[in-house]
Amino acid sequence: MNINDYGYNDYFAAHFAAYETSERLIPARISAVFKHVYRVVSEDGEQLAKLKTSSFRDALRVDRPSIGDFVALESHPGDTSLIHQVLPRKTIILRDDPDIGEQVVAANFDYCLLVCSANDDFNLNRIERYLTIAWNSGAQPLIIVTKSDLTDQLDHYLQQLEIAGFGVPVYPVDSIHGDGLAELQAHFAVGDTLVLLGSSGVGKSSLVNALAGEYKMKTNAIREDDAKGKHTTTHRELHLLHNGMIVIDTPGMRSLGIGQASTGLEETFHDIESLAEQCRFHDCAHTQDQPDCAVQQALAEGTLPTKHYNNWLKLKKELAYNERKNNVTQLRQEKQKWKTLSKTHKQNSKNRANR
Repeated sequence: MNINDYGYNDYFAAHFAAYETSERLIPARISAVFKHVYRVVSEDGEQLAKLKTSSFRDALRVDRPSIGDFVALESHPGDTSLIHQVLPRKTIILRDDPDIGEQVVAANFDYCLLVCSANDDFNLNRIERYLTIAWNSGAQPLIIVTKSDLTDQLDHYLQQLEIAGFGVPVYPVDSIHGDGLAELQAHFAVGDTLVLLGSSGVGKSSLVNALAGEYKMKTNAIREDDAKGKHTTTHRELHLLHNGMIVIDTPGMRSLGIGQASTGLEETFHDIESLAEQCRFHDCAHTQDQPDCAVQQALAEGTLPTKHYNNWLKLKKELAYNERKNNVTQLRQEKQKWKTLSKTHKQNSKNRANR
């Protein structure tokens, strides 16, 4: 197995050199994440691996391996290998979970495919949320509209996406019959890694199968009562396709917090951000009671969709809340760090005194 086929390149090779030691470490890529173990691919083939305890004892959740990561691996073919280090990431999607905080959804991808379906489950607000996260990841976002054969409102959906996407390529596809797939595949090159984001049942698994030209992922039919698909992907998984592309499929997520994606928010709502620069006052809140507000003027003239504006306000409030919350979290982590160091220092002093 050639690790280069899985996206390993000069960038990662340069960083891997810093982790070379007298131990037998080789580069590997995380291809699946389970509860307590990882599946990795390397020159030794596909195998299971766990974290080397001493390397990750004090690591934050976001510093632990995730799908798409390249790692320094102590390989034990036929047994469980050990992950020593995570190589620096080129791109990353972070999910803000209210229960556990930030977690890595995927890493080291070239394109972020935002998958939505052309049926009653079409949700523009959710797409704008995904766009915010995708732009913040550092990769190129693409919007994929699946099940395009199941609607007579496709043009209406595409018009909405043209406003929300603001220049992001949009590809309507029919994964079952292949319509639109050739145009989508022409966007990619051999060795590119694609990550798929979308809620449950929008057709991500069918899209993976269509891109692969073979059966890769289990699929289920949509429910006729609400046009929503059934949940099929249960864990994050990386696939090497026969055409040389690499696809990361993720479980559907109805709720996906934007974390501290300030850059992504500015990119997604670039039209509103540009209008805001034309307001009379620098600290304009862009609400109805603000004088000479260019944003409110565009709303009144109908050139700025109200739904688009309301979602911008909602995500800005979420971003501000997350930034305040993160400041508190950082203070707690710093206090815990110094508390641990102080405890260790006292124990070392006690040990020296007893010798």
